[in-house]
Amino acid sequence: MPVLVGKKAPSFSAKAVQGATIIDEFSLDQYLGEKYVILFFYPKDFTFVCPTELHRFQEELHEFESRNVAVVGCSTDSEFSHWAWLQTPKSKGGIEGVNYPLVADVNKTIADAYDVLAGEYEVDENGNLSVKGELVAYRGLFLIDKEGIVRHQVVNDMPLGRSIREALRVVDALQHFEEHGEVCPMDWSRGDKAMKPDHEGVSSYLAN
Repeated sequence: MPVLVGKKAPSFSAKAVQGATIIDEFSLDQYLGEKYVILFFYPKDFTFVCPTELHRFQEELHEFESRNVAVVGCSTDSEFSHWAWLQTPKSKGGIEGVNYPLVADVNKTIADAYDVLAGEYEVDENGNLSVKGELVAYRGLFLIDKEGIVRHQVVNDMPLGRSIREALRVVDALQHFEEHGEVCPMDWSRGDKAMKPDHEGVSSYLAN
């Protein structure tokens, strides 16, 4: 699996849904120079683990927004599936109330570019497509900085839900480094002591 950290986030333009609005051409380029982005992939609309994640991102959306982070979801479902799920109440398995963008990766090209596409496919010399398994996205999450560079990525298998707290912690660590030039040790959280990136700073940190 390619590591995208340190590289430009793959660009795309696709349909998306935000609330009850279908967006014809959605791109992360709109955030360049302005916002950080949490782009997360999930396998399918109208499933079991996925709505728990989408609702949690909504519940913590104010925390991301206070850090100048845009949250964007993506799956290989169509924009019509996204729209229908967004109009379905939570009590009936829907995600009504989620109001960040959900990208429709119907051609699987976005998940493929971020290397989170499950299943295998190939095209023979006659142009015939053969598929092994189901072409849906794993639970990939990417933190992209304001310059469009991927600074963090994590990919979970489909049964394994993610941690919103960890996503926020990594955002805090990146922003602390950018503001103070200090690196963040294991399990660092906002407000904890960080480390100066030199031998003197490391020695001082370890002594405390």
